[in-house]
Amino acid sequence: MSKYYFNKTVGLSFEDAIAKVTEELKKEGFGILTEIDMAGTMKKKLDVDIRPYKILGACNPPFAYKALQAESHIGIYLPCNVIVQDVGDGKTEVAAVDPLVAMSQVENPALETVAKDVQAKLQRVIDNL
Repeated sequence: MSKYYFNKTVGLSFEDAIAKVTEELKKEGFGILTEIDMAGTMKKKLDVDIRPYKILGACNPPFAYKALQAESHIGIYLPCNVIVQDVGDGKTEVAAVDPLVAMSQVENPALETVAKDVQAKLQRVIDNL
């Protein structure tokens, strides 16, 4: 299986990592549409404890619009998910979906340019953490 995400482990607290990745996403034109607290959800629904883990649904409106123009069902892959998870010892991992890998499943050549542009932006976000 090919790697379907970019990731980096940083020496930031969980909350500080969320703030930093949100700031870096904003610099690349992304906003956070959704925030899913997996630890809270697992506790509420299954009464189990997991490490702090959030899924951030990031969206860059101009690129989302281009993708929707090229492929009407592309919303299945939107927004671009970014995860933040506590990996212990004061470290947090941040990972973002690789849109080029995801979009390759669609088999629509018109999406390739959009996916490459979004891929570059998300890679910069991870690199800048």
